Amino acid sequence: MTDSAATPAPAPARRRIFLVDDHPLVREGLTKLINQEPDLCVCAEAEGAAQAYAGIERTRPDAVIVDLSLQGDSGLDLIKRVQAMPRPPAMLVLSMHDEAFYAERALRAGALGYVMKRETSGKVLAALREILCGRLYVSPVIASQAAEKFLRNRVAAAGSPVDCLTDRELEVFRRIGQGHENRGIAEDLHLSLKTVQTHCAHIKEKLGLRNGTVLMREAVRWVENQR
Repeated sequence: MTDSAATPAPAPARRRIFLVDDHPLVREGLTKLINQEPDLCVCAEAEGAAQAYAGIERTRPDAVIVDLSLQGDSGLDLIKRVQAMPRPPAMLVLSMHDEAFYAERALRAGALGYVMKRETSGKVLAALREILCGRLYVSPVIASQAAEKFLRNRVAAAGSPVDCLTDRELEVFRRIGQGHENRGIAEDLHLSLKTVQTHCAHIKEKLGLRNGTVLMREAVRWVENQR
């Protein structure tokens, strides 16, 4: 007698996620959150940009969750490098930095989504599933600002003078505000001291700052306002 029972369909493969964050506790929390989902799993993790790039190239994940503040290059730099891969994974930024200043930059770099770390775990999972489907995910506030910018052809997020800085200049400005000296910034970003000094000169020119003392004061004030 033939067994007429239908063979159960194989479970769909879980989508593989690569984590990039310089805080072990954050990576541990994300791993637990993602691995409990039936359709998702964490395939690897990294704390710095160089390690992350090599790991992403080796494991070929479906998506990457990346912070903007990393050891070595910034998350924005990593996103740009990954986009040059033949088949880049979808990238979701999960950061403590204010989305009003960084979300648009992250999307321009190649990310598909931006979520702030103060959001709920449910929103992180929702954003992850959206980018895995090839769709953008940003907060309603950022979506509204983007629509306003498109319709009115003006700078979103209240037109802050900081918006005129390049991604690299903004990274230097942020690190100055965190108390780093030029030599330390050069080492962290793998730049020459002269290049960092050139960035500082451009920042002062764009923001209308008289000297390095005023630059440091404004950078500290800007960083404090991001908290």
